[in-house]
Amino acid sequence: MINFVGRRKWYFLISGIIILIGIVFLIPVGPFGLAWGIEFTSGSMMTLSFEQEVEQAELQEEMATVGHSEAIIQGTGEGTFIVRTGKLAEEVKDPETGEMMTEEESIRRALEERFGPVEILSSYDISPSMARGIASKAALAVAVAAVGILLYVTWAFRRLMRSLRFGVCAIVALVHDVLIVLGIYAFLGFFFLMEIDVMFIAGVLTVIGYSVNDTIVVFDRIRENVAKSPGSALETTINNSIMETLGRSLSTSLTTLFVLLALFLFGGVTIHNFVLVLLIGVITGTYSSICIASQLLIVWENKKIGRLFSWVRPRRVPARG
Repeated sequence: MINFVGRRKWYFLISGIIILIGIVFLIPVGPFGLAWGIEFTSGSMMTLSFEQEVEQAELQEEMATVGHSEAIIQGTGEGTFIVRTGKLAEEVKDPETGEMMTEEESIRRALEERFGPVEILSSYDISPSMARGIASKAALAVAVAAVGILLYVTWAFRRLMRSLRFGVCAIVALVHDVLIVLGIYAFLGFFFLMEIDVMFIAGVLTVIGYSVNDTIVVFDRIRENVAKSPGSALETTINNSIMETLGRSLSTSLTTLFVLLALFLFGGVTIHNFVLVLLIGVITGTYSSICIASQLLIVWENKKIGRLFSWVRPRRVPARG
């Protein structure tokens, strides 16, 4: 028997430290903050394929030469690169021939002169108004999901006293998981230029569903055990419930992680953001359902919310008379 309940303050401390570090990287000061993709900032994106080997640094240099030093370039392997720039002009003049062409075609010709044959596999533009619309709809989707989860969990546990607490603890665990995902992405954006795009939002919404599902599995077993042994101490009931669901939670998470890892390693670059969010989310969701949501329920029921970290404060030694 593992005493999960007895170590709850350590879980809160570990989560607090990870979230605090993430918040530091999330603060939009200088190079910090989330690296927003063109879906949220507007701009253009091209997928370029070269027949010969091209170094990413050389491509970055050439993009600066054609007037796009802000370009963000990601290599995808086999001579293919994703290039994100500011909004490309619909029409520009060739300085040598005076011919009018799209800026995309102008860039393609410049790259071809330096690196040889290049093909634009795909390209699209995002306008500022479209970017704002995507951002607002993404925020609304997360908010609606959170409210829906709170109402559902409260209704599902309505036969228990203070059922609202189950819903609030599930939402807190959900926020915990989302904050960790955002913090890790801010960290990756700082060091590896990982961007927040629509696939990221889809991944976060999927993580929300997975996290709540795992939490409800534990909560449902708590509900069953409370009904079976109404006189048992809450700490004992919750610890037994966690142990009874631990095998199922870990086996489900591990099999999911194996599939996601295979997709991340061998899947296309277009789903990397989505899969990476799920990898992080599955781990944090499993952790929060066991170590955060159910433990918060104990703290709340014992009316010790304000004393979560009282154990780290130095104890006062009474003065000797």
